[in-house]
Amino acid sequence: MVPSVVILAGGGPAPGINTVISTVAKAFLSDNYRVIGLHEGYKNLFKANPKIVDIDFLYADQIMKMGGSALQMSRYKPKNEEFNVDFFVKNNVKLLVTIGGDDTASTANRISKFLTSNNIEVRNIHVPKTIDNDLPLPEGSPTFGYYSAKEAGVKISQTVYEDARTSGNWFVVSAMGREAGHLAFGMGAACHYPMIIIPEMFNKTEVTFDRILRLIISAMIKRKMIGVNYGVAIVSEGVFHFMSNDEIHNSGVNFSYDEHGHPELGNVSKAHIFNMLLQQRLRQIGLSIKSRPVEIGYEIRCVDPCAFDLLYCSILGFGVKKLFDQGVTGAMVTADPIGEVKPLFLKDVEDENGKVKPRLVNMNGEKAKLIFNHCLQYITPNDYEAAKKFVPNPEDYDFFKILNW
Repeated sequence: MVPSVVILAGGGPAPGINTVISTVAKAFLSDNYRVIGLHEGYKNLFKANPKIVDIDFLYADQIMKMGGSALQMSRYKPKNEEFNVDFFVKNNVKLLVTIGGDDTASTANRISKFLTSNNIEVRNIHVPKTIDNDLPLPEGSPTFGYYSAKEAGVKISQTVYEDARTSGNWFVVSAMGREAGHLAFGMGAACHYPMIIIPEMFNKTEVTFDRILRLIISAMIKRKMIGVNYGVAIVSEGVFHFMSNDEIHNSGVNFSYDEHGHPELGNVSKAHIFNMLLQQRLRQIGLSIKSRPVEIGYEIRCVDPCAFDLLYCSILGFGVKKLFDQGVTGAMVTADPIGEVKPLFLKDVEDENGKVKPRLVNMNGEKAKLIFNHCLQYITPNDYEAAKKFVPNPEDYDFFKILNW
């Protein structure tokens, strides 16, 4: 029987998925492997009749530059008791290529251990994908899709800033980022937003709505002091991940809750929440400032990959074949800025529960220091006297005091 390679994509879309699928397929087809594309990710892998597509060169070539994913994706996480070897044995699978983020990588790790325990020789190589840029790759190496999504997000963010200037209003932008603030940080910094709020900033204090609101108002007051009555604040949705359920519940926002009692954040606009609470706070302190919400997320996940990601994803795709030929398994494929391909073994980046640890924005890095010290606009002790024109207690809006820095 012809040996085969199976490719699946898990989690949410990211620009470049099709480039990876195309490149992996072309690399293995040239060595006479059968290349199987599995629809709906792990949801289908252990079913009796999974939905698959045989990928040939023409199919691979057609999808190479497209956004989205030619293989339907799923966030489904199979339980250990669902695992079986049927698909792998029936199709003579020699390699499982998984494309996804930390959850997809963690599940691939579990499957790899299961197959090994059943004496099934199927290697696994994971291609790190997420617009959140939060997989623990070597410093300076992005997850693919991040640059394309950020570029699309920056175009929207620039338009929002121009709207703020044109209308004399403020906007509150919420950007995707489940735990990490890379996307909000990158977009806000590129557009010179006066306030960027990411969960990593709260490394010395608790994340609360009160602190988030005071940070935004700090920028509003500072801008007023220099005669600018408009602006944009961007907040990473990742701040919710570090809030307690009580903090979210006590916000006054009417959330729906799942069967575990957790608020279903995916059902609401985070930008609307921040903006609504901000308007309430502004009225309380007597500041007349209009603000509007803008959510940036789903519309940047399926854009066509930019030039960087087209090449980067091709290197990663060919890198899968290179690592396979070297006998590597249970690893993520990585490529440094000069294109050198290396494996990053999942066992080296997982916690005690087998979960891959996310990569957060490095607050001690030079990039973060430059942006937070020079790009943002906020109240410091030197502004207290002038700020009293707008609020009686300017020290409450001191950027460094709010964050306990």
